[in-house]
Formats: sequence, C-alpha cells, structure tokens
Amino acid sequence: MSLNIFKPAAHKEPLPLDRVDPVYKTLRWKVFLGIFIGYAGYYLVRKNFSMAMPDLLEQGYSKSDLGWALSGVSIAYGLSKFFMGNVSDRSNARVFLTVGLLLSACTMIFMGFVPFATSSILLMFVLLFINGWFQGMGWPACGRVMVHWFSVKERGTKMSIWNVAHNVGGGLVGPITIYGMEIFADWHSKFYFPGMIAILFAIIAYALVRDTPQSCGLPPIEKYKNDYPKDYSEKNEIELSAKEIFFKYIFNNKMLWYIAFANAFVYLVRYGILDWSPTYLEEAKGFSVKETGWAYFLYEYAGIPGTLLCGWISDKVFKGRRAPATIIYMLLVLVAVVVYWKNPPGNILVDNIALVAIGFLIYGPVMLIGVQALDLAPKKAAGTAAGLTGLFGYMGGALFANIAMGYVVDHFGWDGGFIVMIAACLLAIVFTSFTWNKEKELLGLKG
Repeated sequence: MSLNIFKPAAHKEPLPLDRVDPVYKTLRWKVFLGIFIGYAGYYLVRKNFSMAMPDLLEQGYSKSDLGWALSGVSIAYGLSKFFMGNVSDRSNARVFLTVGLLLSACTMIFMGFVPFATSSILLMFVLLFINGWFQGMGWPACGRVMVHWFSVKERGTKMSIWNVAHNVGGGLVGPITIYGMEIFADWHSKFYFPGMIAILFAIIAYALVRDTPQSCGLPPIEKYKNDYPKDYSEKNEIELSAKEIFFKYIFNNKMLWYIAFANAFVYLVRYGILDWSPTYLEEAKGFSVKETGWAYFLYEYAGIPGTLLCGWISDKVFKGRRAPATIIYMLLVLVAVVVYWKNPPGNILVDNIALVAIGFLIYGPVMLIGVQALDLAPKKAAGTAAGLTGLFGYMGGALFANIAMGYVVDHFGWDGGFIVMIAACLLAIVFTSFTWNKEKELLGLKG
C-alpha cells in the first residue's frame, strides 16, 4: 500500500453532463501547467551542484572526488525513480509531486547554509544521495498525471511539450546561480538560492495539479476523448498491486528492457556533457564564470525546439514509431560531440554552437524513451515502467558520467572522456535499433 498521506484521491460523484466539457478543459490546462512548473522546479535543485563544481575544485577537491560526490544523485535517483515510481502508481500525484520537490529544495538549502555540508566528499555524497531520492518522486508523479488526463493519440505531442520543463528548469540554473552570487556574494548561494526558488515552484504546482479526472467528478480520459487503446477495458481504471505491476507488466516486457539499455547510453552522453560542461569550458576552453553560466543556459534551452521537433517527427513522419527519430537524433549528436571536442580553445562561438546543437538533439531521445515506456504499460503501471528506464538511465548512464568521467578525465585527459561519450552514442543507436521491427509490428505497420 502507498503511505497514507499519498493515498490516491477518492473518486467523486460524476458532474452533470453539461459541466463535464468546460471543467475538463479548464482542469487539463491547469494540471498540465502544474506538472510543467513542478518538474521545472525539480531541475533547479538537481543541476545546481554542477555550477558549484569549479568552486569546489578551488577548495582542493579533484575531479574524481567530485565525480564520486555527484554520483550520489544518480545512484539515489535511479533507485528512487524505480521504487518510488511504483509508489507513485498507487499515490495522489498532486501530493507526491509537491512533497518530493519541497524535500529536495530543503536538502539543497541545508547544503548551502550549513558550513560543514561541503567539508568532505562523504558528506556531499550523502546529501546528494538524499536529494537524488527526493528527485525520483518528480517524473513518476508527472507520468501518472499525463496518462490520466491525456489520451494516447495526443500523448506524444503533450509529452514533448511537457518534457521541455527540465530544459526550462535546468537552463534557469545558470542565470539563477549568477544572480545569487551577485545578491549574496557567496558561492554557497549556488545551493541555497535555487532551493528558495524551487519552494515557490512547489507551491504553484500544488495549487494547479489534480490527481485523476475521476477525483474531480469527471469521466476517464478515454471516454471523454473517445480514444480507447486497443486493449482498454474498465479494469484499466482499477489500482494495481505492486506485485501485479512488477511481474505482470514490467519484468517480462522485452521492448521495455531494450529501451532501458538504450536509455543508459543516452543518459551517459546527456550528463557527460551537462555535468562536466562548467568545468570543461573553464578549464579546457578558457570560458569565464559568466560565459559558462550562459553556455549552460543555452544548452538547456536549445533542447526545447529540439524536443518538440523530435516528438512531431516521431508522430507525423514515422507514424508513432520512436526508434527512427531516436537513431537520427543520436547520429547527429555524435557529430556535434566531435565538433565540441575538437574545436580549438578560443573559438567561443563554435563551442557555443556545438553545445547548443547537442542540447537541441539529446533531449529528443530522452523524451521518446519516456513516451515509449508509458505506451508499453497500463496507465496504472506507468510510473513503474518509466522508473525502469530511469533506473538504467541514472544507475548506468548518469552514474557512469559522474564517476567514470571524473576518473577518465583525471587519468586520460578530456580526450579520453570524449571517446567514452562517442562510444555511448553508438551503443544507444544499437540498442534502439533492436526495437525497430517490433515497434512496426505493434503499430500494425508494414515494410
């Protein structure tokens, strides 16, 4: 059973028919805005540690040290997204989303205000692990909202729009940390100032989000939109047990495992670039602190049009198939990574263009793998399905990007790090290709 405070919102008496349409339209807009703002808030307090890494290097820590500390987020997030994802499938998304964000924000505020919090790698690892666990409550809650309030035929487009929330939140980290430094004249503000802003985001999210249509006296989204999946029945509206979710719909799903492995390598590239870009740009390319902050901002915000285009391509050009769009995007990511690596120091414009290109491209595959996960499981198991891909993405890809990249760069230089990311691009393409034929079969496409 889920914890009592997270208990799913009870179904209410159905509203009169003449009120269903206007109420549904209003609430769909509100819940979408709520999960968008809420998830953007999560990224304010997930990626701010990377902005403080150059300051921590000045305190005497090595890249390997900081890689180990940063791995706390990836380890905890990967585990939490899977296990807390299962809890979220049996919880009130409104409460679950808000509580996770508040606890994550408070952890970062503590890390900034308490002097000894950054006094050792072990303490930073523990605090980042705690933060990562709370971070794992965000995506599954949003996924639960998405599958209950938006039907299958519109979900790809809506997911691509919602998915840019992490670009908004992640991109804001750069300017927010810059302004925090200007206001407080303290590099520790890179921890606590984003935490303060995230609390405001949590309050707004709670005000907007609702758990399910039935909890508001509305019919299921399938009935409202007259968009019933092939295997839909009234049983889809019944809450499932943890055993049913894991053993009936998750562990025996081969396609889900393929995209989980692909996700690991996509995430390695995503975080290999993102988490180390402030350090790489300042150390290898001669960027100033402000130039790095704005480059970080551009990287994240370039993902917005890239994600929207990727979702549109997969829906309209490839008729709902995700594999072709993912493979095309990852091939282009490979090219951009090579340019980012080989461009000589001093060519700031070229570095920014390459970073923008990577940001534009990498978030499309991240989003599509999430969409595939939701489509491959019943909506009452959506959080767990997404959690499995997240487990691989963070325990495999992001964790490797944190720990191994620090080690590789310390021992083999930045060249070694980029060779690792190029290999990851190729492996992501290979595992995605394993879904090529099965995806066509599931969609009833020929050729």
